[in-house]
Amino acid sequence: MRISVTQDNFPLMLSLVFIVFFALLGIAPASRAVWIAEVVPVLFVFLLLACTYKVFRFSNVAYGLMAFWIFWHTIGAHFTFSEVPFGFVSDLFGFERNHFDRVGHFSVGFYAYAMCELLLRRKLTGPIIATLFSLFFIMSIAAAYEIIEWWYAVAEGGEAGLAVLGSQGDIWDAQKDMLADTLGALFSLALFWIMGRRWGSRP
Repeated sequence: MRISVTQDNFPLMLSLVFIVFFALLGIAPASRAVWIAEVVPVLFVFLLLACTYKVFRFSNVAYGLMAFWIFWHTIGAHFTFSEVPFGFVSDLFGFERNHFDRVGHFSVGFYAYAMCELLLRRKLTGPIIATLFSLFFIMSIAAAYEIIEWWYAVAEGGEAGLAVLGSQGDIWDAQKDMLADTLGALFSLALFWIMGRRWGSRP
């Protein structure tokens, strides 16, 4: 039996691929303590989207954008973000640190697309407020996540705490992470308003 991906079953197929992907990367992670800490937000978001699917179905574009972060963060959880084999990118651009986590933060901003879509399709507000709210939503999530990382690093201590914090010796790491989240939100909102008239409605 041949199973094909269609517009209607795209979210389901994406979720099935993620379940297999998650299970495989849950085998022998670099640090089980770090893996547990990092997959908690991934599972929370995945289960939230799965449980609310019948209440509100986002467009396939929104699901694809949100899935990018879920998959990316799962990879980071397996290796720990600073140790993901990402050296070829660092070498290509001459970076002094592993920026795998920065890409992850940028992709957090992709959720602004889904938030804007939700607000407009539910007719909860107008386009300007929806756009600004979606941007500020991501910025608040970014700040909250940095606070949680700091709290965990202090509470856990040791190598696991440092791995979750992931600063790699950069004293401005938290600020740069929040900037990456914000830039990702601006990118996804621009994408929404360039193509959202056509893709913003489901699917």
